[in-house]
Amino acid sequence: MFTGIVETMAEVISLERQGTNINFRLKAPVAHELRVDQSVSHNGVCLTVTGVTDDGYSVTAVEETLSKTNLGSLRPGDPVNLERCMPANGRFDGHIVQGHVDQTGVCTGIEDKEGSWLFDFSFDPGEQGNIVVEKGSICINGVSLTVFNTTDRSFQVAIIPYTFEHTNFHTLSVGQQVNLEFDVLGKYVSRLLARREIPFVG
Repeated sequence: MFTGIVETMAEVISLERQGTNINFRLKAPVAHELRVDQSVSHNGVCLTVTGVTDDGYSVTAVEETLSKTNLGSLRPGDPVNLERCMPANGRFDGHIVQGHVDQTGVCTGIEDKEGSWLFDFSFDPGEQGNIVVEKGSICINGVSLTVFNTTDRSFQVAIIPYTFEHTNFHTLSVGQQVNLEFDVLGKYVSRLLARREIPFVG
């Protein structure tokens, strides 16, 4: 389990296609602390460490993961948001994040507010019925954020300077895909209401 509080960033060193999978080699400041079989969130995607060296490590993304996330668009040199799984004695600073990306969204606007940035995102709720709730939580590329100005297929988030600098938000551009994990509590409530055919009012 994760909290959506990005710990550091990794850099993609290389990638290799193996059948329908992609093996990623990454460099990160915490690489020497990782171990094989450990779960690490990469842009919000939970992946298992398959190998470790002094300054790098490797993970594999399978076809299912690649089809639902933006990992397949990564190239050598790209920054990736990292979060190791939450320790049992840690503080819960963000919200419950599973590392199971629901779908991708698209950045539709960026506004510099001279002290913060407003990012607009759109998404297709599709058959999954994913929802955002005003002042609720969402995980974007592994970052826990509060949404506002929500509709049934769009929302805004505000990014403070620290988050902008220490995550890959500073590399985002309009039209770029991001990984979205919707609030797990909201997903359960939405599905339960759908089964009972009770309309949800956001």
